[in-house]
Amino acid sequence: MVMNGNFKQIGFIGLGVMGEPICRNLAHKSGLPVRAYDRDPSPQKRLAAEGIRGADSPLQASEGSDVIFLSLPSGEIVHEVVHGPDGLLDTVRPGQIVVDLGTSPVDITRALASEFSRRGSSFVDAPVARTRAAAEAGTLAVMVGGDADVFERLRPLIATFASEITHCGPVGCGQVVKILNNMVLFETVVAISEAKAIGERAGVHPALLFDALSKGSADSFALRNHGMKAVLPGEFPERAFSVEYARKDLAYALQLARETGIDARGARIVSGWLDEAIGAGDGKKYHPVISRLIGRGNQDSK
Repeated sequence: MVMNGNFKQIGFIGLGVMGEPICRNLAHKSGLPVRAYDRDPSPQKRLAAEGIRGADSPLQASEGSDVIFLSLPSGEIVHEVVHGPDGLLDTVRPGQIVVDLGTSPVDITRALASEFSRRGSSFVDAPVARTRAAAEAGTLAVMVGGDADVFERLRPLIATFASEITHCGPVGCGQVVKILNNMVLFETVVAISEAKAIGERAGVHPALLFDALSKGSADSFALRNHGMKAVLPGEFPERAFSVEYARKDLAYALQLARETGIDARGARIVSGWLDEAIGAGDGKKYHPVISRLIGRGNQDSK
């Protein structure tokens, strides 16, 4: 039970695939009351059955809360919640802490932090990594950007839903690390998909191939999770980390590459596969679905 940090209430905005289990862990493990909001009433009803109070708006979720967690689909939606009618920026009080758990552009993150700072409050980026199963188990990885003292106050709350917590530096650095984490993941999924397609056509069973790779230098989290649990069985459900979300995050990585003068051609190749998957109607499916497109290859070579 977390009782430090001088926090009395938590606000939570965004109860989607990751937000709902994160909010549940916060409420059950922190020992603090949580006020939660989402446009979709369904997750609020599920959480209400567990004693978690709902809110009718982001404003209501933030009122009386010392820390406000945002688990939203994009930086653009974070910007809307902050700047829209009754937005957090107009209603925030000195001393409140706003924490963005989603993946947002670094420039938007740093601009928001400056705006909140002028109002005497703090804006922290703490994007989460790993799967929905990890969110449910409370074993996410979180990369945090913000002042060291604010990070230390937040750490016990973040520990209710994360087993790996890294303070990456000042505001925005958490987003940098998370964006690059996802870029590496997406590029690895492409490599895994290419290996499966080539190996299969060359006469090696994909299950044997992936097992052998997991015992050698090609082993990775992506191979064991995205490869063995999605690419191999061909299971790409909706309400997982979709192609559309992956495309959004990769766009942030490509933006960073342009800003830093790096030729990220591997990331551009992945972006092309994601665009193709969206064009094929697979945008809502789990992002390793691009393996199906890669597997089709050049049909004339069969």
